[in-house]
Amino acid sequence: MNSVTFKAVAVALLLGCGATAMAANDGQVRVNGLLSSDPQYRETWQGVVKKEERVPDWVLNLTGESEQQMSAVEEDGDKYLVGPLCESQQVCLNHRLIVAFSWNKKHAYGMLVDVPEGLPSDKSPTRHATYRWLGKPDSGMQGLLMEELKKDPKWY
Repeated sequence: MNSVTFKAVAVALLLGCGATAMAANDGQVRVNGLLSSDPQYRETWQGVVKKEERVPDWVLNLTGESEQQMSAVEEDGDKYLVGPLCESQQVCLNHRLIVAFSWNKKHAYGMLVDVPEGLPSDKSPTRHATYRWLGKPDSGMQGLLMEELKKDPKWY
């Protein structure tokens, strides 16, 4: 094999490996991977939940399930990274969290939403939900978190 052919094969292999790696990591940020992606996110979130009582582990560590990527949203001139997290996909309608991190990673807010399990399908989850605010969001941030929740087609 001459050196030109060898180099062509090597380049093709490297490009193929790179494409496989990119497919495995689709570049989308999800809530359940946020704390491990940057220590500043972890530090900020720990500051939000450290004084809270009776917070589930999946909320404390943002380790629930998140199939949806986070999105950039603007509130009162500031940018936030916002997204949902569920305790598990099986009980997502019943136990979910919507989080927002400021673009500079210094502030974080959350809305923990609980709906009684076993609620009949003809009953509106919005009428039976309880909401718990984390990080002391102002009314504008509360509205932003509520709007994110309303994006779910199962939420009515």
